[in-house]
Amino acid sequence: MALEQIKMPQLGESVTEGTIEKWLVSPGDHVNKYDPLAEVNTDKVTAEIPSSFTGVIKELIASEGDTFAVGEVVCTIETEGGATESAPAEETKEETKQEPQATQTQEKSPSSAPAKMERPAGAGRFSPAVLKMAGEHGIDLNLVDGSGKEGRITRKDLQKIIDSGEIPQAKATSAVEEKTQEAPKSAPAAQAPAAPKQDIPTMPGDVEIPVTGIRKAIAANMLRSKHEAPHAWTMIEVDVTNLVSYRDSIKTEFKQKEGFNVTYFAFFVKAVAQALKEFPMMNSMWAGDKIIQKKDINISIAVATEDALYVPVIKHADEKTIKGIAREINELAGKVRAGKLKSEDMQGGTFTVNNTGSFGSVQSMGIINYPQAAILQVESIVKRPVIMDGGMIAARDMVNLCLSLDHRVLDGLVCGRFLARVKEILENMTKENTSVY
Repeated sequence: MALEQIKMPQLGESVTEGTIEKWLVSPGDHVNKYDPLAEVNTDKVTAEIPSSFTGVIKELIASEGDTFAVGEVVCTIETEGGATESAPAEETKEETKQEPQATQTQEKSPSSAPAKMERPAGAGRFSPAVLKMAGEHGIDLNLVDGSGKEGRITRKDLQKIIDSGEIPQAKATSAVEEKTQEAPKSAPAAQAPAAPKQDIPTMPGDVEIPVTGIRKAIAANMLRSKHEAPHAWTMIEVDVTNLVSYRDSIKTEFKQKEGFNVTYFAFFVKAVAQALKEFPMMNSMWAGDKIIQKKDINISIAVATEDALYVPVIKHADEKTIKGIAREINELAGKVRAGKLKSEDMQGGTFTVNNTGSFGSVQSMGIINYPQAAILQVESIVKRPVIMDGGMIAARDMVNLCLSLDHRVLDGLVCGRFLARVKEILENMTKENTSVY
């Protein structure tokens, strides 16, 4: 028999860690290659870890709720093959190799604070997740006794310390201790501190709702966006009377022919994609010492369920027709609600368009979908009296477009011109000059 390791996979291009939401197996269970072992939550997606081997589950190293860095071992499997006795030596080698790999991955991602932290003595034995947890809570790892293999410090060791409220901290009397205390300061500002538990008094009838892994991931991403990106906001009013008339005139025939609805939202996404092509600066991201202007126009759209918000991506939206965009909106929303959204469906977004109007909202200020530079909220279409040319008053279909922007990347001039162009495209979407095919 041989002992093989299952490691935390990278479930997205900028994902550096995942949280074990639920184990689907137990020690002693026989599994086949590719069988799902656990459900994992990241800040991008919920997915399953597949088995890389056929064999028997030996040990579940991670507990439900534990967060592991990409590349860390989460469980072991006994397979037919070499001698089991050689496994500990191999495991030690893997532990030595893991951290440089994790560091390499994390340095490519703005979210990877632990990779750049100064490490205390013996830090070669500390996983990235342990370093991150210690930095967030000010724990001096030199004063912690580890319960893991060969005295290795685990997240469980740190969690026990945190729960006890007795945090071992360096007294700044030695060079080693000074380095330990300085380590959290060397992390990038993007690494938001862990939210402390709030001592909120409860009354009879109050309901406590546990925070799920995906809700924690959403909260962390939103907090990071607000902490790191200086948000600015602007709004423009658009007359979409012609668009509404055109869409309403074709919606029944379109549904009968194509089998899905052509929504107003598809027209808005098409207009935004066209304007992004003309104003590529809007399709950019902040990268610290430079701004990355993305070539592909990939529109993220927000899809809500009862307990979470997902942001799947319409790839190359500028190359698609209104029909093609409407099809993808329908398919992606269906995947979200059926729980079949894959990690690749969430990757590569460069600009977000949010259909807040579906809830009746007429004005809102969105939080930017990090690391993008802007998010556009499409509000509810409402009939309002408008003064037309010549002084006549007419009932028109009006909509507000609300843009939140990262002021490090974008300024009012380019955003104003971009919104004006979106307005021009939408107000000229008529049956005569616009095709959905």
